[in-house]
Amino acid sequence: MIPVPTGVRVWLATGHTDMRKGFGGLSLLVQETLKRDPHSGNLFVFRGRRGDLIKVLWYDGQGLCLFSKRIDRGRFLWPSPADGTVSISTAQLGYLLEGIDWRNPQQTWRPTAAG
Repeated sequence: MIPVPTGVRVWLATGHTDMRKGFGGLSLLVQETLKRDPHSGNLFVFRGRRGDLIKVLWYDGQGLCLFSKRIDRGRFLWPSPADGTVSISTAQLGYLLEGIDWRNPQQTWRPTAAG
């Protein structure tokens, strides 16, 4: 997991992004499309057209970091482009990276008594 400091916001770029983009291309998307500062320390998450690949852009204070994850089965759940830019919590990002529905995570059943 990314060592995210407290107080950091996570921004999802709705729609799909060309996953051939690297540091420069994604930073430009953050600046021009999302109207945010790519060097703010916030996390910016992008999803590819097929939905099985995401990239996370993060400035850690020394330089830009680019993380990527490809899911083996299924797709990452993503908001529609009509939603605009979406901000989620770091806990929801953890769900997203695990392939869990981050919008409405379900708690698993726990027994009330042992034995």
